Amino acid sequence: MDENEIQCILEGVLFVSDSPVRLETFIEIFPEIGEDLILQGLRRIQADCRGTTRGIELIEVSGGYQFRTKPQWADWIHRLKKVKAVRLSQSALETLAIVAYRQPVIRPEIEQIRGVDSGWVLRTLMERGLVRMMGRKELPGRPMIYGTTKTFLELFGLREITDLPTLKEVAPPTGEEIQAVEKEGEPRPEPESQGVVMTEIDDVLKEIDSSGDEDGS
Repeated sequence: MDENEIQCILEGVLFVSDSPVRLETFIEIFPEIGEDLILQGLRRIQADCRGTTRGIELIEVSGGYQFRTKPQWADWIHRLKKVKAVRLSQSALETLAIVAYRQPVIRPEIEQIRGVDSGWVLRTLMERGLVRMMGRKELPGRPMIYGTTKTFLELFGLREITDLPTLKEVAPPTGEEIQAVEKEGEPRPEPESQGVVMTEIDDVLKEIDSSGDEDGS
């Protein structure tokens, strides 16, 4: 089996899969090819898709590989397939950010940061498939532990949870930083967008950061 045949086989599997395909899955179903040749084939596919004549790309997301349309063609693709944007309330965004950055986390910790009851918000996020229950913590009452899901990783284009930007990366520039830049005659910096979960929650992210410093996490 030559390199072109391996690449075609991998492309076919990726094309028919409706979820990211893990490297372990490729190795399991194609033991005769071997891990090294599979990785080489995947890298060749990624290289081919980087060209300007391709409308798709092969990315690593949620622990696997998946074909996705390139962002610059989104407006044209939406003419065929009307995709509803994933809209979350402010309270849901806040809670999702806390779970993402502090997981594994229990409900009392979430509510301590938010300052309000978060039970119904957690239920909503679980119904959306963004948050899951990971077990119970060995504390009085054995509270439930929460974490994010593979759907969360897929939605935000992350390979794994460690790919989340740091709190410093998503924090908006301080007044001192803005003044320093303006003195040098550069354009006023705008906060960088990191997707839905990183927007409109600056105060909550600061709370997460400060609470993490206090408990040493």
